[in-house]
Amino acid sequence: MDIFDVLTLIGGLSLFLFGMKILGDPLEKQAGRKLKPVLANLTNNRVKGFLLGMGVTAIIQSSSATTVMVVGLVSAGVMTLHQSVGIIIGANVGTTITAWILSLTGIQSENIWLRMLKPSAFVPILALIGIYLLMFKKSSKKKDIGTVLLGFAVLMFGMETMSGAVSSLKDVPEFRNMLLMFSNPIFGIIAGAVLTGIIQSSSASVGILQALSTTGAVTYSAAIPLIMGMNIGTCATAMLASVTATKEGKRAAMIHLYFNIIGVAISLSLFYVLKAIIGFTFTSNPANEFGIALTHTSLKLIMTVFLLPAIKLLEKLAHITVKDAPQAEEFKLLDERLFATPSLAVDRCRTTTIEMANLSVDILKKSMVMLKEYNPKTAEYIREGENKVDQYEDKIGSYLIKISTQSLASDDSHETTRLLRFIGDFERISDHAVNILDSAEELKDKKLSFSSEAKRELSVLTAAIDEVLTLTLQAFAENNMQIALQVEPLEQVVDYLKEQIKLNHSLRLQKLECSIEHGFILSDILNNFERVSDHCSNIAGMMLEMSQHEAMDMHKYLRSVKAGGEDFDRKYREYRKKYSL
Repeated sequence: MDIFDVLTLIGGLSLFLFGMKILGDPLEKQAGRKLKPVLANLTNNRVKGFLLGMGVTAIIQSSSATTVMVVGLVSAGVMTLHQSVGIIIGANVGTTITAWILSLTGIQSENIWLRMLKPSAFVPILALIGIYLLMFKKSSKKKDIGTVLLGFAVLMFGMETMSGAVSSLKDVPEFRNMLLMFSNPIFGIIAGAVLTGIIQSSSASVGILQALSTTGAVTYSAAIPLIMGMNIGTCATAMLASVTATKEGKRAAMIHLYFNIIGVAISLSLFYVLKAIIGFTFTSNPANEFGIALTHTSLKLIMTVFLLPAIKLLEKLAHITVKDAPQAEEFKLLDERLFATPSLAVDRCRTTTIEMANLSVDILKKSMVMLKEYNPKTAEYIREGENKVDQYEDKIGSYLIKISTQSLASDDSHETTRLLRFIGDFERISDHAVNILDSAEELKDKKLSFSSEAKRELSVLTAAIDEVLTLTLQAFAENNMQIALQVEPLEQVVDYLKEQIKLNHSLRLQKLECSIEHGFILSDILNNFERVSDHCSNIAGMMLEMSQHEAMDMHKYLRSVKAGGEDFDRKYREYRKKYSL
């Protein structure tokens, strides 16, 4: 093998990997958007999940892409971990279809019909159709089809080029000795895993092995451990994708890894035990493209037969590896053992939600103080508080959804619905606390200060926000409808104050008493204050609406409250007078 053969091999390998890349991307783009909702709506039936995972991977030609998609769906909470296991196992079997397609290059026959199956016979036609669609069609769908056809043509051309370049290796003793080393199962598995981990595709690494098999120097004793290692190496993509995923997403990636590691261990043990008993003679025979494709599929099917019934074991291993964080003191009330007495579980959930509400309101009030006097320790407390509120929302929401699956009394079911609606608004209030803190830090960093008139107006507005928060929290904690009725009139006053302050700032801007830069920051603060009062209105409105035990539209209900006559008008006038600019 001379330097020109090496260059040809490099070119063929590059074309092969490039073809696989451009073949897979448009398939994933076109099919992926339709397949995600199908995956997300999957039932818990493991066989259906397996068949769907196999079918999806056969379509998009990448088990890594399917698994990464599943990790994302599990991480987003759209799919459960249990649902994901069957799909992941199916994806591992579906990826073997690529090896069968590539094995067509090995067809040797004088029969014209068999020769027509050889890629060199039909790939040029596919390439011609592909370039026509890509260059002369405007439809993105047709262009994607053209890209797929060209990708397939490049893939097959790269395969043929590699096969031709390595043909002379059959006479190189060093090459045969290297392959003989891979007959050692440990070395073979490591080499296969490393190669696949680098190129991020078991289909591609199996294709490279098929190209090398054309030399006649690759025996089954070397090919089998290499393919087993390739099965493990393909997990690298999903493991990388899980780095930023939630715990459930990480567990889905770990299931993919455990399936292949345990499956390889089982297959390897079974193979060598049977070899010792029966004495396989074929292992010393040269492997060809068809034999490698068959070996690849057979290994995957053996792994599936043993592990598809053991889905719970894979889940358990994933939970042991990716452990839940120790339960924080605040969440210890949310004990799933209380589901046996749902009314007590709902009561505990309400207590925890009140804690969440207190923290959310507290950091919002502290963020308003930061507009007057910045304090780094308070800033840290606000951001930590916002993260804690996010945890509250996640824990309480998950707990409430689990409660809702229990057999609940009417009042408990009603309360569960209420709490699910409340936690979203309290979480958004905490988000606005951080937004207001950002505005305070922008003022500090840019060494800006509002005019004395703007400060006075903001102090009036912050006092109104402080009261609307206090009323909302008290009404929620005490389930007091009389206090809840006072929130909406004050929210209307906050809206009025916001518009007045914006108008006054425009007048000061005309008199050059304030700058445009001040205006941007002031506008952000006012918008956040308005949204905070809106969330308070939502909470109070939901309390009033649901106290009627009617599935009314909340906004319609609030409009009826505003038009409710003298009580609303009286409170509105009182607040207008109290918070006058």
